[in-house]
Amino acid sequence: MKQTKYILLISLTVACGGLLFGFDTAVISGILPILQTHFGLNELMSGWVVSILTVGCIVGAIFSSGLADKYGRKKLLFFAAAGFFVSSLGTAFSINIYMFQSFRFLGGLAVGVASVASPMYIAEISPAGERGKMVSINQLTIVIGILAAFFSNYLFVNTGENNWRWMLLVMGIPACVFFILLFFVPETPRWLIGAGHLHEGKSVLKKILNVYDVEQEFGEIQQSLNRVEEKSSLKALLFSTSKYTLCIGIILAIFQQITGINTIMYYAPVIFDTIGFSTNSALFQTILIGSINLLFTIISMFLIDKIGRKPLLLAGSGLMALSLGILSFSIEYMGQSYGILICILIYIAAYAISLGPVTWTLISEIFPNKYRGVGMSVSTMFLWIAVFLVALFFPSILAGLGISKTFLLFMVICVASFLFYLFCIKETKNTKLENVT
Repeated sequence: MKQTKYILLISLTVACGGLLFGFDTAVISGILPILQTHFGLNELMSGWVVSILTVGCIVGAIFSSGLADKYGRKKLLFFAAAGFFVSSLGTAFSINIYMFQSFRFLGGLAVGVASVASPMYIAEISPAGERGKMVSINQLTIVIGILAAFFSNYLFVNTGENNWRWMLLVMGIPACVFFILLFFVPETPRWLIGAGHLHEGKSVLKKILNVYDVEQEFGEIQQSLNRVEEKSSLKALLFSTSKYTLCIGIILAIFQQITGINTIMYYAPVIFDTIGFSTNSALFQTILIGSINLLFTIISMFLIDKIGRKPLLLAGSGLMALSLGILSFSIEYMGQSYGILICILIYIAAYAISLGPVTWTLISEIFPNKYRGVGMSVSTMFLWIAVFLVALFFPSILAGLGISKTFLLFMVICVASFLFYLFCIKETKNTKLENVT
């Protein structure tokens, strides 16, 4: 019980990276219209202001692997916290759009690093029976960060012509707190043992395990790290049996992002406006969507280690496909209807209980200890590439196909994801990281 509380405490601390991740990606939604006026942005520049964060995320994810393996998970989290803090101040005090973009790119680097380091750290510090719940804390804090950004934007919107600066500056507070709290969490035992710090690694194991399990766990970690002698690198991973696991991780990451979630989360007002709802109604419905996302993410945390990863993915993707199919039909033949809102809320709930948290959990646990850093880094890089492409092409797809056929397209993708989960995903519930293959 004492060990569980300790693991929960340090997992919550590390998951602050997820909170800042969510805040930084969502805060631009309320700031962009103000920036367009303040800096006189055209459509191209506006798109780049939004997208440059994702470019930073991709770069951050690419370099996270080598940094995590060389310097440790904890030092990487320190970098992310510092990046969030400096980005917050830099964007808030920007005197021109180029300065703003530079610091927003830095924020993207921090998001990319946090999206790899936070779930990796939590997975390596958590016992097998509670790993899913603990890693899901990271997804929970991402969702909380998104909601916090929406509410923060709302609170500062009437604070004068520099309101956008306050919206950005507020992120510096949790970033500073996150940086300070990291001094009180240990490095993960698996990295310490892999780096040759055997005494320190065993000391951490004593804090997170029952005293009778420490020697066995210590031996299993050493054995798993010694299975592969070559250097942990992408090239080594591609020439090992784990290359198939890398393919699984990449596809998992891509499906999390191309099944339509970001289009609904970030373009909800546009979607509701297209359907015919009023602006005030669309704003309320967007908040409702965020609240449902948060509620069912919490529910997922209590199910993932009981029901398992695969059943949640199958149930979630199936329900997402069904709700999108009904949504497409309703828009095409029924027009404005609160049944449309219900379909969207069911879709959000299905995603929040499955693909959202479960994908991060699986990516953090399917790779062997030797290749976890590079495997997660590459998978997360593809996740951010998918985010970038969806954000880039969604407006064009919406204009070309219309809203009904766009949702039909996402339904087909959800069906494809269901088949992938059914035939390609193995259950990892209650399995030690050293035994996941």
